[in-house]
Amino acid sequence: MKSDQIREPVLSLFRIVTGLLFVCHGAATIFGVLGGNRGTGHAVAFGTWPSWWAAAIQLVFGALVLAGLLTRVSALLCSGSMAYAYFVVHAPQNLFPLLNGGEAAAMFCWSFFLIAVFGPGAWALDTLIHRMRHHDVEAYSPAPVQA
Repeated sequence: MKSDQIREPVLSLFRIVTGLLFVCHGAATIFGVLGGNRGTGHAVAFGTWPSWWAAAIQLVFGALVLAGLLTRVSALLCSGSMAYAYFVVHAPQNLFPLLNGGEAAAMFCWSFFLIAVFGPGAWALDTLIHRMRHHDVEAYSPAPVQA
């Protein structure tokens, strides 16, 4: 099996899993489900800075990445939010992720950056929309003029 054959499906699966995990973090923080915010079983109060706003980004843009819609922009925003989380929340305690509790933030940051650079993969709404638009352009292109 050639790596070219599995590249797009593997990239799609990576995007789907990463987006789903990010959505779960957002849902836990905003709604108090799945163990709640940081395992407390509770939600964060509406509008609390930066927790609630970070969770809103996780929920909304993580869902867009999961679906593969507006993927590159959404993934870049998710990556940036995790870079912010790492350097503002975790790094002041210690620069090394294992010592400051920022492993998840660092992994999400780089994972979303990879998605932003390489795109959504074959199994994405962005890809479907692109194919439909490209197909429409081919279907409605004028016939060549014959002399």
